[in-house]
Amino acid sequence: MDKFSLFLNLAKQQQTNFFLGCISFLTAWGERIFSSVLFKCPCNRLNFWYGMVFLLVPAIALLLLGYVVSTKMWRLVTGMCQCKNMYCSRRRSSTCLWNFFRISSAAFVAPCSWIAVALLSGTYFECAMSETIQVKQSQELCQGTTQYSPQDCLRKLPCNPDSGAQEALIIIRAHSQILGWLLIISLILFNVLLTCLARCTSPISDQQLKFWWSYAQEEASLMDQYASKHAKALAERNLRSFFSQIPPEQIFTPSKDDWEKISSLYKFSTKSQFYSTLHKYVENHSLARMESVKSVESADGGPAVLDFVDEGRAVL
Repeated sequence: MDKFSLFLNLAKQQQTNFFLGCISFLTAWGERIFSSVLFKCPCNRLNFWYGMVFLLVPAIALLLLGYVVSTKMWRLVTGMCQCKNMYCSRRRSSTCLWNFFRISSAAFVAPCSWIAVALLSGTYFECAMSETIQVKQSQELCQGTTQYSPQDCLRKLPCNPDSGAQEALIIIRAHSQILGWLLIISLILFNVLLTCLARCTSPISDQQLKFWWSYAQEEASLMDQYASKHAKALAERNLRSFFSQIPPEQIFTPSKDDWEKISSLYKFSTKSQFYSTLHKYVENHSLARMESVKSVESADGGPAVLDFVDEGRAVL
């Protein structure tokens, strides 16, 4: 039981890496089924385009799907066209670009896995590059064939079971596997360098970074629970008022501005040390209320209160 709990804790801590690993595994498994069931090289002038379509188009589809299923992507783009003034500043644009880069780094896992596994198998690459065999070797392979031109003869190599044709395809497969391993090592090196750069430039310590990650997970989970609970209470209140024809009871719901403040992108600052836009909103909103009460109690007129409220709104 202790070992199982340890495994669950480790899986929770490495949730992102575990999820990306599962995506890579499922993509590789899907590619093998895809190539064995659907792929059939035409062995004609369509070889190159047919092989490239099977190699690249599923990868592009997986990339677009990665953007579609990303909640961070929709949080980034929602309302962007309506809030033009908010996104005009240079700081805001840089934050958006950085978040888009982080989203893209996760979205590229599946398409890169597809291309890497496809190159290691070499099936698509053999079909696409069958016409690129060297001239001397192509003359040997196509010697004695009169009904096909040399170029058509090369196009039919993937469908030719002869030993000579298979030896030529082995060379193409070797080139494909080299490209596949180069792609894999490049992705691993890029990931390591990006992680090192992010950790080296981090404004907070490793323990605080772990706390921030834990807080973000808990806040997102509780946010869904609280939103569902509040929506249910509001729906029950409205239905009760409608069917019973009684005045509705008072239920406070955050305004549009409040929702926008907690939905905006957030970048950690060592000066304020808020851990999310919600944390920042709650702390600043609470501080503004306390200062407003103090101003009312200590001042005779209203200008001090109004000035402070305006400043508070500017900070928020």
